[in-house]
Amino acid sequence: MTSEVTYVEVKFNKPKSSGTESELPAAPKETKLHQSGHSFSKLLLTSLLILLLLLAISFLIAFIFFFQKCSYVHKEEKATRELIHTELECVKENSTLEGKDWSCCPKNWGPFSSNCYFISNGAKSWNDSEKECLRMNAHLLVINTKAEQDFITQKLKTDSAYYVGLSDRTLTTGKRHWQWVDEIPYNESATFWHEGEPNNPKERCVMLNAPSRKWGWNDCSCNEFHKFICKMMKIYL
Repeated sequence: MTSEVTYVEVKFNKPKSSGTESELPAAPKETKLHQSGHSFSKLLLTSLLILLLLLAISFLIAFIFFFQKCSYVHKEEKATRELIHTELECVKENSTLEGKDWSCCPKNWGPFSSNCYFISNGAKSWNDSEKECLRMNAHLLVINTKAEQDFITQKLKTDSAYYVGLSDRTLTTGKRHWQWVDEIPYNESATFWHEGEPNNPKERCVMLNAPSRKWGWNDCSCNEFHKFICKMMKIYL
């Protein structure tokens, strides 16, 4: 039996192309890449400038706030110092100051000549006594005349001792160097030491006391606790 063989014609059609067989896709244009990179750089620079501007504004605001706070604290401290003496006791007098008819001392201060005097009830060291006087816009007592010494001692209690503004500023051994707190020169001819005083170079501060009911100056340790006397100029209004 003879087999039949059938032949089928198969054709492969190639897709038509408008160009050569080796033609490749067109590459992106170089100008587009360049423009994209340039835009990114501009955006980054703008962002940095904005960030720096924000930081500068923040710093400026912080500086202004800090300055205002410091100014407020300074004004508050100044106002506190000015309002220490809220009550004054005044007398009318023929003042040599033009337009000033009243001389005043803070309440609980005693007037004498052109000054006001405060006698403490509590006891402190010499340094703390001076700090307390400074807080009240005054100094520890500086005695210039016997009349001033007598005025003060008439108001003191004989069972107490009172710091005055005289201390020994000697830096080396040798002759003692006495100095008033207001820098007025120490005048040896206007002193009121007890007999035999000062007698101890280690005692470098001065107090007023009356061990035998006679008031005078005595050197003492600056760390001892005593009452104290403050002095300030009168306030003229």
